[in-house]
Amino acid sequence: QVQLVESGGGLVQAGGSLRLSCAASGSIFSISRMGWYRQAPGEQRELVAAITRGGITNYADSVKGRFTISRDNAKNTVSLQMNSLKPEDTAVYYCDADISTNPQSPGSYDAYWGQGTQVTVSS
Repeated sequence: QVQLVESGGGLVQAGGSLRLSCAASGSIFSISRMGWYRQAPGEQRELVAAITRGGITNYADSVKGRFTISRDNAKNTVSLQMNSLKPEDTAVYYCDADISTNPQSPGSYDAYWGQGTQVTVSS
């Protein structure tokens, strides 16, 4: 069984910073892509940032230059440093990862999600 647990959400004023962390645990053989999504009330879940095992990143246009995604492959963790936060960044943030749990099928990955952490930016 695999679990992703996020931490680091909270309430911050506009212009402030927060750092989200996500740790994957359980029967993990390998993790390929890891990422962060967010979902605001009444909106669809959207990709915020993602990072490959080799460190290639991509970001939503709305967060480029403000957010930085990073990962520690040895610890199976991914983080999201969020600077210059805006009220429109308010959402529940979810960590996700493509994880292989079967060493007999090393190329077979399934998507796993964390439970989400609330980020609220006040104006």
